[in-house]
Amino acid sequence: MPWIFLFPVWIAVVGVALFLGFNRLLCRTLNGSTIVFHSDPEYAPTLAEHEHEQWIFINGVAVGEAWLKSNINRLALTFKRPIIGVHNQPSGIIFDVIECLIQRQLGLATRDVREAYKIVKEKLYNPKYSKIIFILHSQGGIEGGLVLDWLLQELPQDLLSKLEVYTFGNASNHFNNPHRSVAEQTQEKRENSTAAADAFTRTATEPITEASLTDSPVETQAPLPALLQQQQQSTAAPQVNELKSQAQAKVEQQRSKPDATATAGGDHDHLDHPTRIAVPAAHRAISHVEHYLHTYDFVALWGALHFVANKPGSPTLPRFIGRVFSRAAPTGGHQFSQHYLNGMFPLARDESTGKFVGCADSNEFMDTVVEIGEVGVNGGMREGLQSSFAALRRDAEALEAAGVTVHGSFCKPHEEDIRDGNVRVKDLSRLWLYRNGRSPPEIDGDGVVRGLTL
Repeated sequence: MPWIFLFPVWIAVVGVALFLGFNRLLCRTLNGSTIVFHSDPEYAPTLAEHEHEQWIFINGVAVGEAWLKSNINRLALTFKRPIIGVHNQPSGIIFDVIECLIQRQLGLATRDVREAYKIVKEKLYNPKYSKIIFILHSQGGIEGGLVLDWLLQELPQDLLSKLEVYTFGNASNHFNNPHRSVAEQTQEKRENSTAAADAFTRTATEPITEASLTDSPVETQAPLPALLQQQQQSTAAPQVNELKSQAQAKVEQQRSKPDATATAGGDHDHLDHPTRIAVPAAHRAISHVEHYLHTYDFVALWGALHFVANKPGSPTLPRFIGRVFSRAAPTGGHQFSQHYLNGMFPLARDESTGKFVGCADSNEFMDTVVEIGEVGVNGGMREGLQSSFAALRRDAEALEAAGVTVHGSFCKPHEEDIRDGNVRVKDLSRLWLYRNGRSPPEIDGDGVVRGLTL
């Protein structure tokens, strides 16, 4: 504000005071009186099949109360689950950017960060919930990263395993998701060792079989990993054995159906029922972390994309862990609903009424063939396409070469979902499998059946 020096000091002080007062009054009007919001039941009523889940969202900069409600209602309509919104209240775009920089560099915990931490921690400790979905946008990625740092320091692994994190236009400079043990970390670092690769392949490739997408959040439609079969012989895991029996019974019941992947109308649409489902990164504290970014989004450019696309100059620099989907589209901006959700999870209309009824089962982004990232995606710092792609292949050589972070997958033998033999975004995106109330099969890398209460 160079013009301020052209006036006497008292005029400059009065001008600044008037600006701050008007800005505060405007922001208070936009923010409302509360910080926690819930999506409207008309977009996603509470259903019994989703009672074990809790979805939580933190917004980005310059989002008032009305826009936050619009965001969580949009999420509710897309995924057919009730959403809790923690309001990152704006203070004006200039002050929001300043706050972003302070939070990002110094770890400032504002009121909404503390509130989000309280909510997520309470939900993780609540035995009613077996799955907590944490969705973050823009500055919300910074705040959510701070929440995760606290949770990783305090919570036991069996609670952290409930958590899944999905970010859009992430402005953070780090995203932690450590290994659960030194042995697992060392094994990944020795990915170029033949002996380590051989041992790794024996677990990563067993089994690879068919597992169709299920509309039920508690139904497991895939044979259980060998590790869970070994647990059956242990007297210390009677509850897990019971879960195995229940899950295997559901598998046999599913196999007895004429066509497990047919749609309600009898059509065999590979877009409606994808069968390539990646098992989570079993050696990480949080099994599922995905980042969705636009290369034309300036916030993503100085945020997540900077740390994903550039080779780190030192192993001590902040790490950015998680599977990254970077979309190069000139129409891709930074707004959550307008650019990210409309571009990656667009809505479908009812032909008779013209109203939005949920997420469209096909779109350009999800049908896009993925490409291998160049710099910064290798070496165990994050889940690059090489490891993700290798996890979708049958041959052990690909698994050995990539040092797979996502351990194995359940593949359909004839690859009907990928007509031309290429891997598409929808084949790697776990969040896509939640659209319209659906749920992916829930077996984690250690053979623990998720979605069922112990």
